Amino acid sequence: MCVDLHLHSTYSDGTCTPEELVLTAARHDLRAISLTDHDTVEGICETIQLAARHNLTFISGIELNTTHRGYALHILGYGIDHADREFRNRLSRVQAGRKKRNDRILGKLQSLGISLSQAELESVSGRGQVGRPHFARILVEKGIVGSMGEAFNRYLGKGAPAWTDRFSYTTAESIDMIHRAGGVAVFAHPGQLDPTFRFLPLLIHELVERGLDGIEAYYPSYPYSTQKRLLQIANKYKLVVTGGSDYHGNNRGFSSMAGTSGNFCPPASLIMPLEERMNKNLNNLT
Repeated sequence: MCVDLHLHSTYSDGTCTPEELVLTAARHDLRAISLTDHDTVEGICETIQLAARHNLTFISGIELNTTHRGYALHILGYGIDHADREFRNRLSRVQAGRKKRNDRILGKLQSLGISLSQAELESVSGRGQVGRPHFARILVEKGIVGSMGEAFNRYLGKGAPAWTDRFSYTTAESIDMIHRAGGVAVFAHPGQLDPTFRFLPLLIHELVERGLDGIEAYYPSYPYSTQKRLLQIANKYKLVVTGGSDYHGNNRGFSSMAGTSGNFCPPASLIMPLEERMNKNLNNLT
């Protein structure tokens, strides 16, 4: 039986509502899921209720964009108290940085002669926060580009004309932030950052020293050799192992939810060690 601990909804950069995610997970007999929206916990309450109706184990989550020694790293937080006031207050600074970046991207696209308004962005993002995928979707709908990938390559990706950076906490600050909210900090898709493992082992060692709890060793694009190497590193440092599809709906054409197509199936055996670490971290707060 599969689990999928890396899903995104319309509350961040995904195109699926929490209800659509839960229904798909239930239809394909997933054992457990986690909603790991970018920099927001707004969809968690809704997803908890939906998952309970379908007898799905649900683990609260988030995905934070962080920086460490010039690298842009994504850190997943599992088992966080999504109502924690300090955690939400710190998230508000990240969300303010997102808004400033969006305003700059909008201005850059307009300066390139592309007609695009704030109202259009809000209509696409719905109840969620605006991200670059929403800009990309509008560019596709207007016929300016032929695909989401082309939108990022020509306009929105790093080094492209409309690219702009935004505020993020350091990885160490983000790990501490997750711990203070009672959660477990996991390095998201590390094999994507350094497929050759040229610097990844040292990087993970540095993050372990800063309190990292786990690594995402199961990911759709990993070859078996990458998965095997990450599992070895996890064993070396006694890290918890997680896995997920990083599913954003049709914002990301390369991924499907675990168990829905292909052979991607993070095993249900990942859940117990993760819950044990969650309980341990929670106990450390009391």
